[in-house]
Amino acid sequence: MFNKNVTKVVQDCILDSGIQAKDIAERIGKPYSTLMREINPFDTSAKLGAETLLDIMRVTKDLRPLQFMADEMGFSLTVAQHEEGYARPADTYERAEAN
Repeated sequence: MFNKNVTKVVQDCILDSGIQAKDIAERIGKPYSTLMREINPFDTSAKLGAETLLDIMRVTKDLRPLQFMADEMGFSLTVAQHEEGYARPADTYERAEAN
């Protein structure tokens, strides 16, 4: 089974959003082809920047990448203020079981 990494979680975030990836790219001001390379977990030449990640989470209203990173670092997230339309991290993310 493929182990999740942050890039794969971001890719899933975009693919599961119900928003066309081209529309997400346009909303965050990034060329579609560049975005697709940056969220491809098998493309080791392209890197997803922190600002782009934040923009993706804002557009998709999906906090799974943030939850994944917190889990990987041994932290938990607490929602300080629940914004309308945002899925709470615990509602949207299940950490993959270790093999």
